[in-house]
Amino acid sequence: MINLFLSGLLAKQTTTDIDELSDKATEAAQNVVKQPSIIKKWLEDLIPQALDFGLSILWVVVVIFISRKVVKWITKILKKSLNKFGVERGVNTFLCSLVKYTIYIIIGMTVLAKFGLASSVVAIVGSAGLTVGLALQGSLSNFAGGVLILLLKPFVVGDYIINNATKEEGIVHEITIFYTKLLTVDNRMILIPNGTLSNTSLTNVSKMDERQLDIIVGVSYEADLAKTKDVLKKVIESDDRVIKSKGVNVFVSELADSSVNMGVRGWVKTDDYWPAKWDITEKIKVSLDANNISIPYPQLDVQIKNET
Repeated sequence: MINLFLSGLLAKQTTTDIDELSDKATEAAQNVVKQPSIIKKWLEDLIPQALDFGLSILWVVVVIFISRKVVKWITKILKKSLNKFGVERGVNTFLCSLVKYTIYIIIGMTVLAKFGLASSVVAIVGSAGLTVGLALQGSLSNFAGGVLILLLKPFVVGDYIINNATKEEGIVHEITIFYTKLLTVDNRMILIPNGTLSNTSLTNVSKMDERQLDIIVGVSYEADLAKTKDVLKKVIESDDRVIKSKGVNVFVSELADSSVNMGVRGWVKTDDYWPAKWDITEKIKVSLDANNISIPYPQLDVQIKNET
C-alpha cells in the first residue's frame, strides 16, 4: 500500500516537473519569436536618427563652404569701399580682419546651435569667465594695441620702423587685429604682437620726408685740414640728391687716438637716404686717395730687444 502511494507521488512530481519545463520551453520559444521584432524596432529607430545626423553634418559642411565664399565676398567689397573713401591701408586691413573674424564667430555659434550646444558653450564661457579672460589676456592686449596703433598712428603701412627693444626692423606690410607684419630688406616676414608695439619704444625712420646724412671719416694727423674739408665739401655738394637749399656742413668731429675724425652732413629725401649715403661714402674714399690724403687704420708697433 505504501509502495503504491510513493509511486503515485513520484509520478505526480514528475508530471509537475515536465509541465514546468514545457512552460519554460514555450516561453523561450516565444522570446525567440519576439527577438526579430525587437531588432527590427531598434533598426527602425536608429535609421532615422542616423539619417538626421548625416543631414546635419552635410548642412554644416555646406554652411562652412558657403560662409567662406560670403566672407571673402564681403571683405572684398568692404576693402574696395574703404579704398574708395581714402581710408588708410592699415585701418582698411584691420577693419576687414575684424569683420571676417566676427562673421566666423557668428557662423560658429549658428553651427553649435544646430546641435543644441550653443547655450551650453555660452554657459561654460559665462561660468568660466575669469579663466577665459586670463587665457585671452594676451589676445585682448594685442587687439587693444592694434586699436591704439590705428588711432594714434605711430606708424602706418609702408613706414620703415625699428623696435628699439628687440632691434627688429622692416617695412610695415600689414596691420591685423592681433599682429603687425614687418617685411625686412632681405624679404623676411616678422610678426610682432600689437600689444608689444604699442607699449615699447619705436623709431619710425620714414615718418619725415627728409633725413640728414651724417658721415664720419678719419684722416691722418699729418693731413692738411683745410684741403681735406674742401675735398669733402666738393664730394657732398656734387651729389644731386643732396638738398642744396638746406646747406651742407663739413667739420672736425673728434681728435681720436690715431686719426682726426671729420664729419660730413647734408640733407636728402628719406627715400634717397641709403643710396645717397652709400654713393657719397664711396666717393669720399676715392677723392681722398686722389688727393693723397691718407685714411689711417689701427696699427700695432712691435719692438724686439736683443739681449747679449
